[in-house]
Amino acid sequence: MKYDEYPMLPVEEARARILANFRPLEPETIPILDGLDRVLAEDVYSDMDIPPLTNTAMDGYAVRSADTAGASETHPVRLKIVADLAAGYVLDRPVQAGEAVRIMTGAPMPEGADAVAPFEQVEVEGDEVILFKPYPQWKNVRHAGEDVRKGQLVLPRGKVLRAQEIGMLAALGHPTVQVHRRPRVAVLSTGDEVIDVTDPWQPGKIRDANGYSVSALILKYGGEPVRLGIAPDTIEALTEKMREALDLGVDFILTSGGVSMGDFDVVKKVLASEGEMHFWRARMKPGKPMAFGEIQGVPLLGLPGNPVSSMISFELFARPAILTMLGKKKLEKPVIDAILAEPVKRKDNRRHYLRVWLEEKDGQTYAHLTGDQGSGILLSMVQADGLAIIPEELNSTPPDFPVKVMILDWPEVA
Repeated sequence: MKYDEYPMLPVEEARARILANFRPLEPETIPILDGLDRVLAEDVYSDMDIPPLTNTAMDGYAVRSADTAGASETHPVRLKIVADLAAGYVLDRPVQAGEAVRIMTGAPMPEGADAVAPFEQVEVEGDEVILFKPYPQWKNVRHAGEDVRKGQLVLPRGKVLRAQEIGMLAALGHPTVQVHRRPRVAVLSTGDEVIDVTDPWQPGKIRDANGYSVSALILKYGGEPVRLGIAPDTIEALTEKMREALDLGVDFILTSGGVSMGDFDVVKKVLASEGEMHFWRARMKPGKPMAFGEIQGVPLLGLPGNPVSSMISFELFARPAILTMLGKKKLEKPVIDAILAEPVKRKDNRRHYLRVWLEEKDGQTYAHLTGDQGSGILLSMVQADGLAIIPEELNSTPPDFPVKVMILDWPEVA
């Protein structure tokens, strides 16, 4: 089939077709600290109350609330201090009428005591504590099970583990946790002109920026890059690399280059001979040429060769596929409203993703073009906070035009 005979799909349809081929990967058991930003593959129930015992919420004196009734500045109550109780210890005797126990935050409440008078609200004379107001039952006391009840579903499967979930797993006594496995994503650059970063430059050659930027994006979004290096522009070389990826047991294959109209563009030919191709054009700029298919059941996405096109296509198509394999449900990047400061002219009726940096001024967010928007200008991505989205139906925009901006990374103050 000739290039122009393939359908040019809207971005949403292209993404839907790709994501239809992905599912969350099988679970693995890992130490809880390694679970940060991973997705639970099991329901986590509590086998105990948290806190397990009723305890004090602050440093002070554990008292019987009935003993404090009627206490005032003019008629204080005096109680005998019978013990000191630190957190982590239990008093082996009940508190009797007229007694108090000096107690530290988190220590279990002694039997008989049902309120705590904070240090700063009392006075001490010898072995007596003096209270100047009443303390109602359970004042400054945390009850057993106040946080979590035994048998309660605390963390449902599908939950993304943040620091607070890691802490809760520790509190529940879980040193390990079941999460969806990280996808292993093969990364292959193609082209006779492409050389590795370690190779000396030669006329006509370009260094493999894509292999590194794509690998970094895989790491950023939770996958494990499996670098296959560079394949020259031959069907034989590319086929060998594809088979190498399969032998390594990867879950997803990403190539860059070899998907446009040139005579040496071979990714689509290998897909056709080794597997199945579904489509390879999207109604967007940069990033129109794109191949998607399967080789022996492993999805393969052919990204464009230009570095900006490659990265933007990754963000729109490969990133949500990786997140899906991780078990995540929130697949969209954050989008904000902004004012595009510079006018834009174009003629091709594709959705444009313009690289912009953001500025807050007078309570409004302004998006400024990062300069030349060519698909080979990698510096335009280096300087970008986000991508201003210009809809397909707009062929030009005036200055100060309202746009949606897909955030790549929030600006940081140096």
